[in-house]
Amino acid sequence: MSFKAFLGEVEKGLPKPFYLFSAEDLFLQREAVGAIKRLVPETERDFNLHIFDLSPSGDVPLSFGEILNVANTVSFFGGRRFTIVTGNIQKLLKKELEKLNDYASNPAEGSVFVIIHQGVFSKEGREKFRNFKPVALDIRETEIPYWMKKRAEIKGIDLSSDAIDYLIGLIGPDLGLLSSEIEKISLLGEKSIEVKDIADIVTGGRLYGIFDLVNALRQQDADNVFRIYRSLRETAEDYSLIGALNWQYGRNLQPQSDRAKKDYFLQVFELLNSTDIDIKSSGRVFPIEYLLFRLLKLREG
Repeated sequence: MSFKAFLGEVEKGLPKPFYLFSAEDLFLQREAVGAIKRLVPETERDFNLHIFDLSPSGDVPLSFGEILNVANTVSFFGGRRFTIVTGNIQKLLKKELEKLNDYASNPAEGSVFVIIHQGVFSKEGREKFRNFKPVALDIRETEIPYWMKKRAEIKGIDLSSDAIDYLIGLIGPDLGLLSSEIEKISLLGEKSIEVKDIADIVTGGRLYGIFDLVNALRQQDADNVFRIYRSLRETAEDYSLIGALNWQYGRNLQPQSDRAKKDYFLQVFELLNSTDIDIKSSGRVFPIEYLLFRLLKLREG
């Protein structure tokens, strides 16, 4: 299961009484909470929606047993009752875990209990929750267009496939940045959105996008590569450009490519991956100009 499947469950109204989800990305945790929250009419949220944050920064005045009692309380106003617990549930004490297992074996009627775990389940964590199936919500890159389509629908707009590809190609697969752009686009007052409707808004009037940079790299046009990069870096962080390059190159890779082309793309992705690892492991700013110089030296078959 993935975030796409999760959204499918949400569209069905989360019909099961108990869900155990996990997401490493804090943005996706917030997205999951927001999606569940929208299932409850605003007039009922004070009574039929309860959210508890078990993370160190959370302020939960109730014990875990008391939280389960909230979930067990029958709604006096009709409708289904949703209880959401977020945070690191792998740190639950044994007695708390036993209470959770007891609840899951006999959940309250009309009540939906949702746990959204922060992080990845460890082997020890999976053993603790062996009675439940931990489900990762992290989005695969292939699912980003679907997520964008649904995100736009929530805002009352219909993003065309070309507009979605344009946004990803320009911004990269950063969900937070893409969400911000969809929010901005929703303020246009248009229902159906095409590339022509958003080009100036997204680029801020700049002349180039990430697809222009990739085309220049593949043509080994050094002057154009660095001219485009200087334009892009005015409105985008270097790290987000790496993700955007990875996405755009991936879109150009065709399954029927000959061996020379496959070798070319393999070298490209190795360079992008090593740059990504270097930034994450060292925390230092990577000279993107050096990455571009190395990409320029590669010859496409």
